[in-house]
Amino acid sequence: MKKIPLLLLAGLLMALPAWSQYRNDNNNRVPLIGDEAPAFVAGSTNGPIHFPADYGRNWKILFSHPRDFTPVCSTEILELAWMAADFRRLGADLVVLSTDRLETHFRWKEALEEVDFKNRGPVKISFPLVDDHDYTACNLYGMTHPNAKNGENIRGVFLIDRDNKVRAVFFYPSEIGRDTREILRTLIALQKTDDNYNVKTPANWQPGEPVMVAYPNELMVKNMEEPSPIYFQYNWFMLYWTNQEPGNVHTEMR
Repeated sequence: MKKIPLLLLAGLLMALPAWSQYRNDNNNRVPLIGDEAPAFVAGSTNGPIHFPADYGRNWKILFSHPRDFTPVCSTEILELAWMAADFRRLGADLVVLSTDRLETHFRWKEALEEVDFKNRGPVKISFPLVDDHDYTACNLYGMTHPNAKNGENIRGVFLIDRDNKVRAVFFYPSEIGRDTREILRTLIALQKTDDNYNVKTPANWQPGEPVMVAYPNELMVKNMEEPSPIYFQYNWFMLYWTNQEPGNVHTEMR
């Protein structure tokens, strides 16, 4: 009779590595577009934060770094600080994550705020630098790789909307600096498509340029025959709205 418990124990011990790997794989999954943004609590240079709950109905941009004082990441922080007012005007909060400890974050922030980057003068860093030394948030957002060194390749950007849904995801290698203007452009494009019915943005779209209409109707097609149309097309499946709304015509035509 004693053999059965021993066999069960042996089986459990053999299964532990597989279970551990299964759990790690599931805890290190990249949230997909449309997923609920994973929540975490952590310390930061702005005090404790509960992400994403603390930011309410604002958009949130989670910007991760492998280590403090890394040269490429330092330029990205300075660019974000320079553009922080642009993100605020769009109702977006920046949250920067790094796997170093909070005391190192404070030293990094202090050093960066003394830099005269691109002859702009020193800038203040108003957004939080989050302490993720235990990799809690990095694992929740799928930013750690089992075959990489600790802290390597934690270079993700997550755009999260007012309903705390993931709307865009970017990953960059450590040797390539991120384009903060592209992140801003993506935010503007997402807000444009959210706030305007039946609209999509074409390749290389910039704010203010014409946008595409996903599902044209007869009124839109008729409008193209008028002297000053607000719609045009390259062919039947590529119809554009000029992004100009005299009398909110686009809303009326939906």
